[in-house]
Amino acid sequence: MPVIIEIRQGDITEADTEAIVNAANNHLWMGVGVAGAIKKRGGQVIEDEAIAKGPIDVGQAVATGAGNLPHKFIIHAAGMGQDLQTNERIVGEVTRNSILLADKLKVKSIAFPAIGTGVGGFPIDVCADAMIQSARELEGALTHVERIVFVLFDRGSFEVFDKAAKR
Repeated sequence: MPVIIEIRQGDITEADTEAIVNAANNHLWMGVGVAGAIKKRGGQVIEDEAIAKGPIDVGQAVATGAGNLPHKFIIHAAGMGQDLQTNERIVGEVTRNSILLADKLKVKSIAFPAIGTGVGGFPIDVCADAMIQSARELEGALTHVERIVFVLFDRGSFEVFDKAAKR
């Protein structure tokens, strides 16, 4: 099945997808950045459910309900450990595992932030290449996911992802 990849600028909590991804640490605590925005808009119940499923290995993902958000699921993608460090391999792996989990949950659409680029300080250009490549590699292997959206909060990040997607 062909997969549509979209690049958008905006707030991931407002994405028109069935699932959104939280750029998480492996203990699944929700602090600042994307996690903080999801928790603020969706409620403490999301973090409580996530922590109950952790800790998980870096590179893995788990799903919770979406609390007060209009989505079916929040997929918590452990892109870093307690050291808040990540790399290209981990970003690619956690992107793949999040998409595969969404497919297993039978959702048709999933939205990602730029994993690891906030508190992790991972370079946005390397992140964009790793995430988009991982999404493209799964085309043909998915039975439910039809649309993968990368939602970037700021204009500069949007432009980097948009350029990477056009390569």
